[in-house]
Amino acid sequence: MASYSPAPTREAVNGEPSSAEPGDVQESMKLKKEISLLNGVCLIVGNMIGSGIFVSPKGVLIHSASYGLSLVVWTVGGIFSVFGALCYAELGTTITKSGASYAYILEAFGGFMAFIRLWTSLLIIEPTSQAVIAITFSNYMVQPVFPTCIAPYIANRLLAAACICLLTFVNCAYVKWGTRVQDFFTYAKVIALIAVIITGLVKIGQGHTQNFEGLFDGSSRDPGDIALALYSALFSYSGWDTLNFVTEEIKNPERNLPLAIAISMPIVTVIYILTNVAYYTILPIPAILDSDAVAVTFADQVFGVMNWTIPLAVALSCFGGLNASILASSRLFFVGSREGHLPDYLCMIHVHRYTPVPALLFNGVMALIYLCVEDIFRLINYYSFSYWFFVGLSILGQLYLRWKEPDRNRPLKLSLFFPIVFCILTVFLVVVPLYSDTINSLIGIAIALSGVPVYFLCCYMPVTKRPMWLRSFIAKSGLVIQKVCFSVLTEMDDKAE
Repeated sequence: MASYSPAPTREAVNGEPSSAEPGDVQESMKLKKEISLLNGVCLIVGNMIGSGIFVSPKGVLIHSASYGLSLVVWTVGGIFSVFGALCYAELGTTITKSGASYAYILEAFGGFMAFIRLWTSLLIIEPTSQAVIAITFSNYMVQPVFPTCIAPYIANRLLAAACICLLTFVNCAYVKWGTRVQDFFTYAKVIALIAVIITGLVKIGQGHTQNFEGLFDGSSRDPGDIALALYSALFSYSGWDTLNFVTEEIKNPERNLPLAIAISMPIVTVIYILTNVAYYTILPIPAILDSDAVAVTFADQVFGVMNWTIPLAVALSCFGGLNASILASSRLFFVGSREGHLPDYLCMIHVHRYTPVPALLFNGVMALIYLCVEDIFRLINYYSFSYWFFVGLSILGQLYLRWKEPDRNRPLKLSLFFPIVFCILTVFLVVVPLYSDTINSLIGIAIALSGVPVYFLCCYMPVTKRPMWLRSFIAKSGLVIQKVCFSVLTEMDDKAE
């Protein structure tokens, strides 16, 4: 998009001209492959296990109306997510670009649909979800300071802003710093959930099974309610595509990407089901439905003086989930810039740290802007339609590429059963919000369609025909950002397709 000339990639060291050959410098100015198999597992698990399983598992129960049916819904949601993750494992090893669904839609259906996917992420999905996670983190951190009253609005938002800024800095500094933070907080949240699970299993072993008598009594038979219950479960399972956003930074992606997915998905599914079993063992249905934070209510009844550990675990979970989201979404903007759908300076990397500093700062600024929206939780309702539409479209692209390019190299090749079933169920997920939450879904569609004129003005229209003021602004701002961030343009690895 930008019309400025990038700075040379051969940087002087201590005032001395670099003696590296252009080819050597070009090779060095790429995102480094620093994400190991363990880092990948922690990214997926850490992003999938957010605050939801601690705070609001009642979303499934309120629509299913029984413990038995809710556990079935959690299981079905896990299986469905495994199907989607397996499809993304094939796509990620076939199309070895970062960017997840954006990259796959771009490859299968071209620039227009990919840009609309990018536009909705930029405008609503990524900054809104990150701001909400940061606010949830802040709520649980300030709760002990204001035990008898609601925390001041400004204090809450300032702490959320500090959280976003800190994690943005960590990820700007080094990729390894971001992955180490992710590893630590993933361990912390998994340990907290294991404590909940063990407590529940011990209670069951002691004979506390009265809540499971008549397991399916009162189950909802309304297809609409069951659909909404499944929708709530799938929202908690979202995040299985996290590693696909950073494919180009994975060591040996053809092995480690599918292996990380294969390890992560069963772990999360089993943890979610057993955690709900533990909740159901201790708490009756009315107690869960009346609770704003089920895990906190659970801890109050069984952990005694150690009940403070669960609010802390929720905060740690949010912190780790926010870190994974920042890491992934910054790569989405980075790849979008590299493909010409965003200004060029967003695909620059720091000349020494090899991190996409401009993309990370852009992502952080967008999240901070959305922190200023007082009723930000309402914005979450706007993107459910778009999210599932584009996930389904990316896997439909998998089927299309199977037909269009049957001889393409595919290190992992699934049975067509998996993408076909996933696409059929995605149609269901797209239709449900239109039926159950029509107004918010239509607003989400309108937000996506608002990217159409932007695409034609900034991407489709030849550079020479774009308004001079726009070209000048992008060029001048690009040069400033390039100098301030000490960054240079980079290209995709030649091995990536």
